Amino acid sequence: MRTDKQIKAEFKKEASKNPQKYYAVSTLKKYGFERKKCDCGIYFWTTNKNQKVCGDSACSGGFQFFENNPVKKSMSFIQVWIEFAKMFKKLGYTPIKRYPLVARWRDDMEFTIASIAAFQPYIVSGEVEPPANPLVIPQFCLRFGDIDNVGITGSHMTCFNMIGQHMFVPPKDWNQERVFEDIKKWLNDGLGLPDNEITFHEDAWAGGGNFGPCMEYFSRGVELGNQVYMLFEETPNGPKDLSLKVLDMGMGMERNAWFSQATPTIYDATFPQVMKKLRERVKIKVDEQLLKKYVPLAGYLNIDEVDDITKAWSAVAKKVGVSVDTLKQVVQPNAALFSIAEHARGLLIALSDGALPSNTGGGYNLRVLARRAFSFIDKYGWNIDLAEVCKWHADELKEVFSELSENLEQVKTIIDVERKKYEQTKERGSQLVAQMIKKENITDQMLLTAYDSSGVTPDIVKEQALRVGVEVTVPDDFYAKVSAMHEQKEQAVKTGVVEQIVLPKDLPETSALYYDDYTSVEFTGKVLHSKDNYIVLDRTSFYPTSGGQLHDIGTLGGVEVVNVIKQGPIIIHQVKDDKKLKFKKGDKIKGLVDINWRKQLAQHHTSTHIVNAAARKVLGNHVYQAGAKKTEQKAHLDITHFESLPDEVLKKIEVEANIIVNTNIKVKSFFMARSDAEKKYGMKIYQGGAVPGKIIRIIDIEGVDIEACGGTHLKKTGESGKITILKSSKISDSIVRIEFSAGGAAIAFEKSKGDVLHGAAEILGVSESQVPIRAGELFEKWKKARKALKRKQSITLEELDLTTTEEFVGDALVETANILKTQPEHVPKTIERFLKDLEEFKTKLKK
Repeated sequence: MRTDKQIKAEFKKEASKNPQKYYAVSTLKKYGFERKKCDCGIYFWTTNKNQKVCGDSACSGGFQFFENNPVKKSMSFIQVWIEFAKMFKKLGYTPIKRYPLVARWRDDMEFTIASIAAFQPYIVSGEVEPPANPLVIPQFCLRFGDIDNVGITGSHMTCFNMIGQHMFVPPKDWNQERVFEDIKKWLNDGLGLPDNEITFHEDAWAGGGNFGPCMEYFSRGVELGNQVYMLFEETPNGPKDLSLKVLDMGMGMERNAWFSQATPTIYDATFPQVMKKLRERVKIKVDEQLLKKYVPLAGYLNIDEVDDITKAWSAVAKKVGVSVDTLKQVVQPNAALFSIAEHARGLLIALSDGALPSNTGGGYNLRVLARRAFSFIDKYGWNIDLAEVCKWHADELKEVFSELSENLEQVKTIIDVERKKYEQTKERGSQLVAQMIKKENITDQMLLTAYDSSGVTPDIVKEQALRVGVEVTVPDDFYAKVSAMHEQKEQAVKTGVVEQIVLPKDLPETSALYYDDYTSVEFTGKVLHSKDNYIVLDRTSFYPTSGGQLHDIGTLGGVEVVNVIKQGPIIIHQVKDDKKLKFKKGDKIKGLVDINWRKQLAQHHTSTHIVNAAARKVLGNHVYQAGAKKTEQKAHLDITHFESLPDEVLKKIEVEANIIVNTNIKVKSFFMARSDAEKKYGMKIYQGGAVPGKIIRIIDIEGVDIEACGGTHLKKTGESGKITILKSSKISDSIVRIEFSAGGAAIAFEKSKGDVLHGAAEILGVSESQVPIRAGELFEKWKKARKALKRKQSITLEELDLTTTEEFVGDALVETANILKTQPEHVPKTIERFLKDLEEFKTKLKK
């Protein structure tokens, strides 16, 4: 199979030979456009007979729209979408709301990176109907590859809005000339550009096994957008026509606003009010004459497109007419301010949509954004509160994206926590930096390692090194290298391979009977396959291990079922003793699921949804399920959260969960078309990962929680019985695990808890209510004796006697476990160990 790069290159050659077949040539010719070829090799279309270059900034000498701007309509960032949506609605397109920046409906990416990503894989493949057809969408996207260019070039952003023009139709309804003319209408009537100011490029696109022609459109050196026509599929036997033709037009909302306003930078056009407030706050000096000369040349400092960035700075400085140092002294503080504003906007949208900074995955790059902004604030000594800047952005975006104003308190909390972590990192990093400075030469790799392992930014290293006269050179693409290094680490993590059971290829999908009623445990099924100790039936009530829930147990034809596996659409039963099997293909056999086991697992699964909802209510809307496991004894729920949960917060979650239980709310279970479910409930239904399929099952605890879920569930919340939270622990920097039990398991836990406390009381010789205070006394005197021995200090044995009889009000076992820094079940053994140690200390002190 060819790579996407090879497919694109080869198809582009083919399309160039036959443009009439692959591009909207009829429409272009109708408006007087002629086809030409640039020295760079690009075929382009223009109405200018004297135009010899393609119009790309690299070929035309940079951006040329700042003076004598050809646009007739100056539009703000928000106005671009309002005008675009109004025009395209008249053209027959349906404007829809954006999808979240966090791509929870996908298992192959964490953040939405393009407008078409909102509709992959199911809509693009034709498996699921689109929310509208054709449609336009203002989709926020997040990409981290250009982070070092932000601020410097005046045109790069990590978070941007890609206006999408999309259509998903069978070949008979495909009309490339029409969709091309629609986007041309935007350029002519929306932006007010005459045809002689527009240049169209012939190009090609390939990705995800699909490919097709692409038409880019430029004006005055600026690429305003492009239309991709997804027409073909790459197969082992060669190209094949797609059964669903897809239009994928992506146009930068920020870039269109910038182009229409002709402001010095894209940031001034996109969030002018934010930039105004920041400049007023920091009183930054602006050399307007120098910047006016620099701005058209800023694109030449694109770190991704230059081989030697030092030479690039020298070349730009020469054209501006100043030294490199003078140029940097003016440009870099402004670039830092632009970066703070841009990064705050990206953080606002990502955090509002439920993302969290962390040390892993996409959250790692969010932390890079936050720490880069903090680093600039510290470097220049600016009085800037990043959370406040987020609020300014929310105010400026409110007309179209009002949802970003709903979670500002949550965003502020998360950013404040990040700032504290950053400050702690700086303190911890001092020793590391001191060691680095001792080296003769601080290399790029040392800087990268310091950031990746300890979070120490290069500016911190540079600042401390300068104090002792050591110069440090920070690579201009430092943060891009950080992201690339982290991605390589993530990809290097090996995942286990699940062994597949060999099955006949013609087996039909197993009919699952466990969805409608968890109490339905008796059934009869027909044997479709039986080999060794594996049996496949046409229908079954046995739930297979999936979605974090353990499989059912029971019997098939009287033989014990020990495991149930789902392999694609097939459910496989593993029995304990294949010697007792007398089943053959076509036999009808009776199945019986263990009802007590089933009920306990259903209690734990429904309780997982309840605890998730309770945690969200107590902690905030950033809480999402990151994982879960349900067994007979207990369950755990992993939630997205930025700090450990103290006991008082866990208690609040437990109380809130049991309010939901005691309200005895109906638990509704039903199937819906994926597109209908997303339209009605939004992307929050995807808790704990993407759910496959055209039809998905919805679990609705009315007014409490709605999720896409395939597990066994109760009929009412009251059936779960009391929920008892056992403990919590921090799994990673952004994930907290809550362990709990419900129903019979919770009752068993409470009983064992009482047994443990009773045992601890007997060991200490006190009542159960006196255990925590006596245990605390034991712990303190144990430390005192150990310290005396270590330092050879004098101490009387009477000082080590246990005398307190004070009583504790509250959960005595949990309090004792906290005091002794152990798990509740380990309290008696821990007390015995401390008592034994204390007696040994006394013996040694006597000597």
